[in-house]
Amino acid sequence: MARQTTARDHPPEEAGEDTSFARGLRILLTIADRGEVRAEELSALLETPASTVYRYLRTLTEFGFVDRRDGRYLLGPRLVIGSGSNVTSEQLTRVSDPVLRYLVTETGETAVIMRRIGLSAVCLSQVESPNALRVALEPGAMLPLHAGAINRVLLAYAEPGIVDEVVAQGLEAVTPNTPTEAVLRETLADIRATGIARSEGELVSGSVGIAAPVFRDGGIVGAVGVIGPQARCGLAWRSRVARLLPEAARTIMAGLDDEAGPRPDSTIE
Repeated sequence: MARQTTARDHPPEEAGEDTSFARGLRILLTIADRGEVRAEELSALLETPASTVYRYLRTLTEFGFVDRRDGRYLLGPRLVIGSGSNVTSEQLTRVSDPVLRYLVTETGETAVIMRRIGLSAVCLSQVESPNALRVALEPGAMLPLHAGAINRVLLAYAEPGIVDEVVAQGLEAVTPNTPTEAVLRETLADIRATGIARSEGELVSGSVGIAAPVFRDGGIVGAVGVIGPQARCGLAWRSRVARLLPEAARTIMAGLDDEAGPRPDSTIE
């Protein structure tokens, strides 16, 4: 069964060596998934000695990647996604699943939900196209924010400082179509104006991607998108997907609100 994937499709737990970086990243991703978690829980979940977990947490806290509150650890100020960052990856994955399945049925291509962690876009979940030749990203894959429609939505609505940091670290040319700084900044402005991102072959050669942001409480919590082979995704397909995605994003937002329950200041009429 043929698949088009990127060279970045392997999460840290699949690394050949269990490096110090990979262990720290696993702790960080677990905190992002759980929202808040105690060190003892991290130790049990990751099957890592508590002393080792505390050592990594201390370093992550010093750099602002993790914060400690009432004995629990959560994402720190450097990784805050916005006022909607209280939505966990687990919630976003669960609520978006039926929406992704609907998008695959309607478009025939792979539907993906992603969120930003630091300076990377992380693939939380996908429902793959039923076609033998398809574009797919492995859940857990960490991808550059500047390349690809779904990733770039996350960057478009991030704080300006995040955009500057992404540019400062260098915009790796993943494919010949990966945007330069000038093109990137222009497309970010267009995304904020239209609410839709589009890309062609920026992350996976010969692919097309279209995406929309998912908001909650005024902050972006994720991006939902559809990706497929360029040969199968013509202008009519792209127009249809661009119409479907904003409603798909609103459906996910409504699902997150339903899970959260009534707001403290809400009134029942």
